[in-house]
Amino acid sequence: MSYTVEKISGNQVKIAFEIASEKFDEAVAKAYLKVRGKVNVPGFRKGKAPRKLIESMYGEAVFYDEAFDILFPGEYEACVKENDLKVVDRPEVDEVEQIGCGQDLKFTVKVFVKPDVELGNYKGLKATKYVHKVTDEEIDARINQDVEKATTMADVTDRAVENGDIVNLDYAGSVDGVAFAGGTAQGQTLEIGSGRFIPGFEEQMIGMNLNEEKDLQVKFPEEYHAEELKGKDAIFHVKVNGIQMKVKPALDDDFAADVSEFNTFDEYKQNITKELTERADKNAEVALENELVQQAVDAADCDIPEAMIEDEIEIMLREMKMRMMYQGLRYEDYLKYTGQSEEQVKEMYQPEAKNRVKMQLVLEAMVKAEAIEVTEEEVEKATAEEAERMGREVEEFKASLNERQKEYLKENAAIRKVVDLVVDKAEVEVKDESERITAADAAKAVEEVAEAAQTEE
Repeated sequence: MSYTVEKISGNQVKIAFEIASEKFDEAVAKAYLKVRGKVNVPGFRKGKAPRKLIESMYGEAVFYDEAFDILFPGEYEACVKENDLKVVDRPEVDEVEQIGCGQDLKFTVKVFVKPDVELGNYKGLKATKYVHKVTDEEIDARINQDVEKATTMADVTDRAVENGDIVNLDYAGSVDGVAFAGGTAQGQTLEIGSGRFIPGFEEQMIGMNLNEEKDLQVKFPEEYHAEELKGKDAIFHVKVNGIQMKVKPALDDDFAADVSEFNTFDEYKQNITKELTERADKNAEVALENELVQQAVDAADCDIPEAMIEDEIEIMLREMKMRMMYQGLRYEDYLKYTGQSEEQVKEMYQPEAKNRVKMQLVLEAMVKAEAIEVTEEEVEKATAEEAERMGREVEEFKASLNERQKEYLKENAAIRKVVDLVVDKAEVEVKDESERITAADAAKAVEEVAEAAQTEE
């Protein structure tokens, strides 16, 4: 076999194959053995008709398509491997120049490959790093998470229901004296003030005593999900079976020792402040990296094959379905509730998918342009970080990797280095997050100016 590979565009190659006649004749013989059982020849049982007879009845070319299909995969894969072609779509037979027994098989195919990338500027980019200063409110909110975990419940018998109490109750609802579906329950638990029930329901329970029964008058919201109850006045007969109150721990050294590795509350609070600050700094760094990488991507040019975008959309769709599954949702229900078809979802993902593909291609091109290589230590670090991200032990994770996965981690380590290079070479201005004006803020400001101008007129 001989072939020539010609690049006909930034993302497509043309391969001209020439396969020796002996090889094609051999493939035709195999095709005959494969096809003969499907051919009806009078006077012969299926599969027993001689090859020459079948060819005389249906023409010499009767086995050519099957012979081509037998030959092509192996010849094509060998060419792709030998030329290290990064194909991204199925090959398309462009032209069959010569085919026949006793003749060399000559044909050409076209196939899309990873496109050439024309890099723009990616050094000396300008961006602003917005640093978030952790507030006392955020620290208190984080401490409150531990408080909630350490909070216990205590039965209340000497007072009436108060806001924040957990009440066990029976209720029976009716509209115009008629009970409605879903309006009756026993032994239900309700936190007063949570807003879980119809407006006015929880507020009217405040002041009720243990075992007390009472009629609550409420009005269903106009936007209520049950059509027959929208805006209707209703009465709920309720009985208080039990009252519990939350007992929150005191914010002292004992609390700190119970919920953390620290012996004093001051140490515990300082560590929380440190964690929140580090997280805020990490978020600011990631946002800066994303901004600079996107600038480099926007400055580059490449003609992305549609197949690569479609593959990325499929990946995004699988990710979406997986997230829904974890949340207990069904993808089919999502389509039903949103009134979308899968094609519309794919169309929605198209711009992001295209950008994700382009970003990967640009980063790979930058790695190549900078001749970046990674050390064993850097690959080990990338592997450890991935294991941590997946919540697995490093050694167990490493043992589970196949060669392609190891290569993927190596490529990621190289991309990590090129991203660091882009950040190191950038002109970065550091500002407090309070100075940040988002696109939405800017649009709102423009709208307010326009409204003010109209008012003055």
